[in-house]
Amino acid sequence: SACGVAVPQPLANSCNEPCVQQCPDSKVVIYPPPVVVTFPGPILSTFPQQSVVGSTGAPEVGSGSGSAGVPGGSRVYGGA
Repeated sequence: SACGVAVPQPLANSCNEPCVQQCPDSKVVIYPPPVVVTFPGPILSTFPQQSVVGSTGAPEVGSGSGSAGVPGGSRVYGGA
């Protein structure tokens, strides 16, 4: 008879433990979604980087072409 009373006791304890853990778990799942929204922000930053690359290429091409024709024309502008 003492053995039969000990069986129901452990069952009640194990039911309480899982029930309490499920409550906090649900709240933790809500945090991940907002964090994913922050990733799109940094990805947009790639656009400004492209502009910088274009700027660097424009002056290089202009300097090379201008250098050949600027020597003669440059002095004329300075004298005038």
